[in-house]
Amino acid sequence: MWVGRAELGLGLGGQHGGNYVALLGNILFPLIAFGGLFFLFRRAQGGQGGGGMGGPMGGPMDFGRSKSKFQEVPETGVTFADVAGCDGAKLELVEVVDFLKNPDKYTALGAKIPKGALLVGPPGTGKTLLAKAVAGEAGTPFFSCAASEFVELFVGVGASRVRDLFEKAKAKAPCIIFIDEIDAVGRQRGSGLGGGNDEREQTINQLLTEMDGFEGNTGVIVLAATNRPDVLDQALLRPGRFDRQVTVDRPDVQGRVAILKVHGRGKVLSKDVDLEKVARRTPGFTGADLQNLMNEAAILAARRGLQEISKDEIADALERIIAGPEKKGAVMSDKKKKLVAYHEAGHALVGALMPDYDPVTKISIVPRGAAGGLTFFAPSEERLESGLYSRTYFENQMAVALGGRIAEELIFGEDDITTGASGDFQQVTRTARLMVTQLGFSKVLGQVAWSSGGGNAFLGQSMAQPADFSSQTADEIDQEVKALVERAYRRAKDLIQSNIDILHKTAAVLLEKENIDGDEFQQIVLESQAQQYLKGDAPGVTIPYQAA
Repeated sequence: MWVGRAELGLGLGGQHGGNYVALLGNILFPLIAFGGLFFLFRRAQGGQGGGGMGGPMGGPMDFGRSKSKFQEVPETGVTFADVAGCDGAKLELVEVVDFLKNPDKYTALGAKIPKGALLVGPPGTGKTLLAKAVAGEAGTPFFSCAASEFVELFVGVGASRVRDLFEKAKAKAPCIIFIDEIDAVGRQRGSGLGGGNDEREQTINQLLTEMDGFEGNTGVIVLAATNRPDVLDQALLRPGRFDRQVTVDRPDVQGRVAILKVHGRGKVLSKDVDLEKVARRTPGFTGADLQNLMNEAAILAARRGLQEISKDEIADALERIIAGPEKKGAVMSDKKKKLVAYHEAGHALVGALMPDYDPVTKISIVPRGAAGGLTFFAPSEERLESGLYSRTYFENQMAVALGGRIAEELIFGEDDITTGASGDFQQVTRTARLMVTQLGFSKVLGQVAWSSGGGNAFLGQSMAQPADFSSQTADEIDQEVKALVERAYRRAKDLIQSNIDILHKTAAVLLEKENIDGDEFQQIVLESQAQQYLKGDAPGVTIPYQAA
């Protein structure tokens, strides 16, 4: 009996022990799970808690805190002396800095400090660099962040971070907040693009309120940068939020010279380097492009074991950036090399003898990228800055593009022409259709825009627009495009046939040297006493060629 009772007691004790273990497991599991999540949160927020003002580690509640970088005394290492090529934009921001340093000068006249300045311009023009210069010059507390940091997976986090950022800024006023790529959160509300993210709309609503709401943000200047001002909400752009829209555009010739001098510091340039000539060969380049150009030239000089950067390294770096690296090991037969030489000579000849067109700067039959050879022209600085192109210029451009195929036909015959002119045909067709459908250069269709050119999508690409004209008009557009292309073909062919000796001389030099610079080609044309094609339809009407 005793043994039985002992077994019974042991069985009861084991059952109670199992219950205790189960109870303990039910308590420990959520504690372990919560501890694991807590550990993950701390690691995710580590080093960012409190937006740079708190300790080195954050907690799970730091999601709503701003991740902006804060500097009590900004040390960006950039001043206005380091910013070149955008004097107009610099002047606008110099006034903002002066207002922070000498407020009495402006308040005595009743002026109020601008609440915000929006830097607008293409990528690489120096918007962020200008913001660094403002921070370095002003000497006031400076907050910097990217707009994408406001938007998280969890709804409401972005608005909370905006509130936190402005609370810290008001405590440090007067100060500057810089928001880079503000289009990440400042897009037009309710536009339907991007799926209508409620989190983004809550964030921009909070940003609008903080910049100019019921309480205002006295003493806080907001700098923001974007290359897509067309997608920003109108409420964000109005005065009182962004009082100034500062356009940071591509630099002109003198601006590019100043930028090249800035990026030439610390580099050993040889005496043959003329930065003004380099600037004239780089129309449309931004500050970032020019910095990359000088860096590539320095790398080429080091690769070649040189002690100085010469004009040759800068020229080779420019061609590498524009057209890609040389294909030194490319297999090219003598026949193909000869065909490429005549093709490029055809482009150059038509370009040189057409009136009101860009001068030739270099002809090369060295393969680069997808191209077997290249002809470089120097675009007019005046046309680039004004954006005004004449009908004559477009017609000449089409003739120049067709010059390569015409040279192939005249020298090798129609049966041996190649696909090398496919890109030229695409350019000619685009130009002719642009003239007819958007620029009103057709006498048949008149001064009507038959195409809008496409709308701006949220990624900066053109969205296809439905045709807003009849099928009969479409046929007339096709006929006008074909007529323009045929006229350009006729003019180019007549010009090459009349100056076939220049074509042969240029191709011969190319086969021997592979490269011809603009001055040497100009000398060939002058020695041949070439005749320049006159404006108008009449073929064969010419005037003596004059060097550009």
